Amino acid sequence: MGGASRAEGCSLLHVDMDAFFASVEVRRHPELAGTPVIVGGQGNRGVVTSATYEARRYGVHAAMPTARALRLCPTATVLPGDLALYAEVSRSVMALFRSVTPLVEPLSLDEAFLDVSGAGRRLGDAAQIGEYLRARVFDEQGITCSVGVAGTKFVAKLASTRAKPDGLLVVRPAEVMDFLHPLPVGALWGVGAKTEEVLLRLGLRTVGDLAHVPARTLQRAVGAAAGGALHELAWGRDPRRVVPDEPEKSAGHEETFGTDVDDPAVIHRELLRLAERTAGRLRAGGWLARTVSIKVRFADFTTITRSRTLDVPTDVGQEVYETARALFDALGLDRARIRLVGVRAERLVQAGATPRQLELGEREHGRRDAELAADRAARRFGAGAVRPATLLRHAGDRDTPGRREPRTLPVRRTP
Repeated sequence: MGGASRAEGCSLLHVDMDAFFASVEVRRHPELAGTPVIVGGQGNRGVVTSATYEARRYGVHAAMPTARALRLCPTATVLPGDLALYAEVSRSVMALFRSVTPLVEPLSLDEAFLDVSGAGRRLGDAAQIGEYLRARVFDEQGITCSVGVAGTKFVAKLASTRAKPDGLLVVRPAEVMDFLHPLPVGALWGVGAKTEEVLLRLGLRTVGDLAHVPARTLQRAVGAAAGGALHELAWGRDPRRVVPDEPEKSAGHEETFGTDVDDPAVIHRELLRLAERTAGRLRAGGWLARTVSIKVRFADFTTITRSRTLDVPTDVGQEVYETARALFDALGLDRARIRLVGVRAERLVQAGATPRQLELGEREHGRRDAELAADRAARRFGAGAVRPATLLRHAGDRDTPGRREPRTLPVRRTP
């Protein structure tokens, strides 16, 4: 070969969609291009899920209360979001990645690690592959992404963040120290607010400061495991490889009510709604759940969870609901004011690998077939085209004031 490759020594990519949910919404509403757009819940308890860079310039960011975001950027357009649409775009993007390499490790709907060491002969070095993917994502999906190219997952992820928005950054092994050491210590994996506070008290403000502290000193300050890991990362050492298609561990949805709710009937309806959505996600992914859990948060923010393991794994919404309702009823709450409820399916197994046992009196074609038919209707006519009669809104129904669409809890894996 000729001269040194632009990405010599690099085979790992971290690809991150830019303001993913908001970008998909702008694609759907092109009249909003170039304007501040916020995706998230509205009302006093609404939270920002995503925001365009035009909104971010005003200080808007994810997890911020929507009310505060609108005070910072009063001209922003707030949209409720469409998880089904985002999931469909994500599937297309991940399929593109897998057409380049089988070694794709999704972290969420909008980001993934890729090991492209086996694709070089066909598509060029890692930087060329990164540019190729950026062009394909834009051409096929109408959204942009940023790519970090490096020899380790840790540095690749930092590089994609530095490249945002709509850019690509290569950090070759010989450049890692110059890239890493000026960064704030908060850039290191595992450094949350409390750990950062401890490090700052020690006078460690940059990754370079931390790198030159003995590992034993760090271990005494933040614990043996965390101190050792931070010391390794500060020197760019990260042995973790790309793990393709890790099985989902759980799937679920939760809802924060617009106002506190103390009516069990309203809670039951919400549990049904969340169970139906969770089961739909299981069927879409080809999973069955062995365990169903619920989450209940009270007005004072006290939070409890309860779970039950099923005799037979399921992907049927009615079965998930019946278990979730039984767990809730067993709490024996008497008009307690509830802020949030959630339903989660856990201990997932592949549907095809688990024979389904018919219960006594159950027909071979029953509730599950009905829910599969509802799935098909939803794909054709939109979410909510078919739903349980209990969930149909009636005129004059005011028992869930300020209700927003449930917030989805996508599975997210630790990089």
